[in-house]
Amino acid sequence: MASGKSSIGIALAEQLGIDFIDLDAYIEMEEDMTISEIFAKKGELYFRKKESEVLNLILDKESFVLSTGGGTPCYGKNMGDILAKSTHSLYLNLSIPNLVERIARESDTRPLVKNISHQELPEFVGKHLFERRFFYTQAAFTLDCDGKGIPEIVREIDDLL
Repeated sequence: MASGKSSIGIALAEQLGIDFIDLDAYIEMEEDMTISEIFAKKGELYFRKKESEVLNLILDKESFVLSTGGGTPCYGKNMGDILAKSTHSLYLNLSIPNLVERIARESDTRPLVKNISHQELPEFVGKHLFERRFFYTQAAFTLDCDGKGIPEIVREIDDLL
């Protein structure tokens, strides 16, 4: 969450001349609701099932940059499916303080944190990162993104590819 997946993905896809797909935006289009509305009206379990379904449809495409949600790799067989169908998975690693700063600016639009106070946010982010890191570190590449701008990160990814 808030690691820059979409911004970096858009810039990378543009540089590579291939399509960019944002998994959350794809789901929003299919459901004709925002992610926040899906969580509120249908619940997280429904969303996670839909997310897995859509992910598997998208992974069958060729030559694209995909931005997943922060929780996507952690549910069902999603990470296994990503790893099985892609040799270029990336984990954009940011420190907890940087993530907290970014999330705090956007907390109203993020269903998992919109009811978390700013004082509780560092603990929440740290706990989620601890729980999810096992899945994230299975990615083919891990990039340290602290203190780096989008152009620098895109150059590093391009070098890896």
